Amino acid sequence: MNWTRRRVLTSTAAATGGLILSPAVLRYTALGAENPILVGSLHDQSGPLGTSGQPMVLSVQLAVEELNAAGGLLGRPLKIVSYDPQSNIQLYTQYAQQLALKDKVAVVHGGITSASREAIRPIFDRFKVLYFYNTLYEGGVCDRNEFCLGTTPAQTVQKLVPDAMSKSGKKAYIIAADYNYGQITAKWMTKYCQDNGGTVLSTEFFPLDVTNFGPTISKIQQAKPDLILSALVGGNHTAFYRQWTAAGMKSQIPIASTTFGLVNEPSTLDAKESEGIMGAYGFFEELTTPASKAYVDKMHEKYGKDIPYISELACATYEGVHIWAEAVKKAGSIDRMKMIEALETGISFAGPSGQVTIDKPTHHAVRSAYLAVVKDKKWSVTGSYPDQKPLDTAAVCDLVKNPTDNQQYVIKI
Repeated sequence: MNWTRRRVLTSTAAATGGLILSPAVLRYTALGAENPILVGSLHDQSGPLGTSGQPMVLSVQLAVEELNAAGGLLGRPLKIVSYDPQSNIQLYTQYAQQLALKDKVAVVHGGITSASREAIRPIFDRFKVLYFYNTLYEGGVCDRNEFCLGTTPAQTVQKLVPDAMSKSGKKAYIIAADYNYGQITAKWMTKYCQDNGGTVLSTEFFPLDVTNFGPTISKIQQAKPDLILSALVGGNHTAFYRQWTAAGMKSQIPIASTTFGLVNEPSTLDAKESEGIMGAYGFFEELTTPASKAYVDKMHEKYGKDIPYISELACATYEGVHIWAEAVKKAGSIDRMKMIEALETGISFAGPSGQVTIDKPTHHAVRSAYLAVVKDKKWSVTGSYPDQKPLDTAAVCDLVKNPTDNQQYVIKI
């Protein structure tokens, strides 16, 4: 059975005890509760990125339910106000303004792609709404109003590239999505390849709607690299892995990716198409720590075994809501500046991925990173790296020295 947007709505309705539904809009209610603290959730639940966003929405739901079960915050219950931007940037900006001006939420957890983040970040800055971006990304955002819980290249790509090169060889061919995530991540891949004595034979970028990779596979065959480094994004780009296998290349040249597996690829592709692909993230559903197993079990018990893969996207979202809650407790208030100051004290949360701590100068997370390889349609974790700092963003962002800084730096690599 496929996990559909309708099932997300049905499950969250059952969990909250009721909802008001209007086109493209969900509003969760805590029936009978007065003066709740409003938590904004702005994630794609439909469209090309819907499969990525659905577990993020469920993670917000789970975290809020846990907090409400523990008595809420400041003696008040929490209520989620959730919108589905449908993988549409225009809807992202529309709903961001609605969350800020009409709903007047205390915080927003949202955005998946870097494009969506950069569309809504100025809105939350302008209307002074605290914003959490819980997605792995290319690094460089420096904004005192924003906190980034996902991993950056210094935390994952730096581990993945040399590990993959040690197993394959030093000549790499990079393929990546043609927007800021893919373009900047490709630069990081190149840096870490060269730092470890390797060579990048070629780099190619692809718009998100590209599904035909035949010409590229021919180029790769002619170039004869030892390794493919992939930062392809979204459902359309999954076609590459099928076409790569069909061309007989799967057994000849290994693949390491910073994005493969975020949208169920190991389980949706045939085993022969995914076996052996290497990845690095801040969380894998297959982690066996007690905290990880407890979180995954809760997600499956509440929402069913057939929800999309519980990746770093979902885990960082769950941890983001809980770290925000820790800051509310510390601040004794939901005033935005008091919250920011509380978060800047180096506040931590022991989450499913391990200890997650807010780094004051960058507003990014110090967190664990993990290496894994696909075996029998599941990830097999092969390495762990606790307490990884966002060194890439730290090289360009210091909100202690420059608290009014507000931009995304393109880091010189």
